[in-house]
Amino acid sequence: MYLATLCVLALLRAGVGYAQDTNVTSTCQQIAIAVSSASFVYYPRTAEDVGIILQILGANQAPFAVKGGGHAMNPGYSSTTGVQISMTRFNSVVYDASTSTAAIGAGLTWDKVYSALEQYDVNVVGGRVTGIGVAGFTLGGGYSWLTNQYGLTLDNVRTFELALPNGTVTNVTESSNPDLFFGLKGGYNNFGIVTTFTFQTYPQGQVWGGQITYPSSSVNNVSAATATFSSNVTDPKAAIITTYDYTGGLILASVIIFYDAPNPPSGIFDDFLSIPALATNVKTRSFLSLVQVETTQETANFRGYYNTVPLTEITEGILNDVLTEAQYWGEQLQLDSDQIISYDVEPFLPTILTHGGPSAYPWTRTERYLPLNIYFSWSDETYDSDYYAAITQTATNLTSAAVAEGQTNISGVPHYPNYSLYGTPISDIWGTALPTLVELKQTYDPNNVMGLAGGWKVPT
Repeated sequence: MYLATLCVLALLRAGVGYAQDTNVTSTCQQIAIAVSSASFVYYPRTAEDVGIILQILGANQAPFAVKGGGHAMNPGYSSTTGVQISMTRFNSVVYDASTSTAAIGAGLTWDKVYSALEQYDVNVVGGRVTGIGVAGFTLGGGYSWLTNQYGLTLDNVRTFELALPNGTVTNVTESSNPDLFFGLKGGYNNFGIVTTFTFQTYPQGQVWGGQITYPSSSVNNVSAATATFSSNVTDPKAAIITTYDYTGGLILASVIIFYDAPNPPSGIFDDFLSIPALATNVKTRSFLSLVQVETTQETANFRGYYNTVPLTEITEGILNDVLTEAQYWGEQLQLDSDQIISYDVEPFLPTILTHGGPSAYPWTRTERYLPLNIYFSWSDETYDSDYYAAITQTATNLTSAAVAEGQTNISGVPHYPNYSLYGTPISDIWGTALPTLVELKQTYDPNNVMGLAGGWKVPT
């Protein structure tokens, strides 16, 4: 959906007063007059115009939201009843062979980035499945098929082109603005709007992998294979995502397997390949083809929440607990609405955080924590509160189960913000980085213009 920087007249239906409705409309009209012809029809196309928009929003104290390619699941984080800023026209990918970097617009999805870079046989550290937006994914951390080799997505940003709330446009690098560079790595939109990211690129050829779907009778074998992979495989070119879905009264499992070469060494994925499966499409293919193996059409027009549990290790015990939770909540919620109850298990090597420097997320790099992703989706808004309560409780249950198993150091550790449910304490998002972020906020956004937008907010 292509949204413009516009006034959403649904304000009145939402019960917002006429004065605010008029303010938003007036703000949109002022923006239309002030921006350049490059940003025709309210779609900003230059960083300078984004700066102008922020100045007007701040002066009018108008609520707004910023939507990049689309990634946020939490309500109001990239949507609003006020002024919606779409980054759609920031859609270029410019590869510089002399520096091995690519300048990537904030309005793109990773599919389009990978497609554009294929002709150069290079790649960047980005999203693992289709349809993920570049901007929010990067500003929140970014776990990739290439993370074992090169770190998080934010660790591979070399320059942020940033429109500050005062209208200034600046290129933020580790050398030019080390404080702001730190804050943007995990600090989201608290200091302005990033319009272009310049990423380090890496050589990319064909890869090997795909998705294997298993029947309920194979689920325990999949858990055993996943635990073995997580504890034993140290090849940084190898990665998996194991998913457990409750559907039709049964738990089904699927695994996306990845190896960054046309063929993997023998032994790495043998356990998965030997388990009886319902379907498989594993083969040698392009990186983009691998990212697009899993369709997202089944969740179109559904409502949904993410939540997360940080883990230090993935064991069969934890995976059994995940199965128990999936079965329980699937049965509890099946009469409420059409539903998807899903848990994603994502192993990464212990060394992934050594590829980058200090960042707002994760605020500590002494140990990497594995971001278990919980995804509940449903069709009827009547049950929003039921699903919120359920996905909150299942995260609590799995945290307790992990602690009981011996993972006693997962309390008060970084929670991956791109998976975190709204209402998660910001101390779990930013931890010991929070005082630094507060200082950055006072320096770069003293009037809290970015506080008018949704998302994870640094307090003022």
